Amino acid sequence: MKLYIKNMVCIRCQMVVKAELKKIGLPYTYVKIGEADIIGNVEREQLKQLGLALRKTGLLLMDDKKSILVEKVKSAIIELVHYTEEQIKVNLSDYLSEKLNYDYTYLANLFSEVKGITIEKYYLTHKIEKVKELIVYDELNLSEIAYKMHYSSVAHLSNQFKKYTGLTPTHFKMLKNKRRDTLEDV
Repeated sequence: MKLYIKNMVCIRCQMVVKAELKKIGLPYTYVKIGEADIIGNVEREQLKQLGLALRKTGLLLMDDKKSILVEKVKSAIIELVHYTEEQIKVNLSDYLSEKLNYDYTYLANLFSEVKGITIEKYYLTHKIEKVKELIVYDELNLSEIAYKMHYSSVAHLSNQFKKYTGLTPTHFKMLKNKRRDTLEDV
């Protein structure tokens, strides 16, 4: 039985779900972003108990088909942006259609209806958040970040970053450095 879980966006969330499943005594084949595959039948009381435990951590069990599909779109985008190094060989619409076995127009309309933003905007917002993370880590220069995040150029990255944040990547980096004081200066 597959369970679909809302707000499950990171490895830590997966660990929480695994721990709760173990606590309740529900064996599973896998737990990944947005879903868990449970072995065998789940009793109503176990499902209720799991739902309550997950809710305490900000995660929600879902049973509405439209919400589940929207979560699958979100999970696919999060996985693509945050956990995959390779660039997709097709455009985002084809990637999502292929991965989820739905027509992209249907996915896009449903996503916009439920989330209030387009899939493209959601995707770009996640890309910019990943760029911010990479800037803060300060391990890569902007050219390397642009390459890693599959931008055609540093200029393209900078323009999109400014459009979404109001700041250039360089200005964002300077602000990051200004926000932190060394312990000796406090």
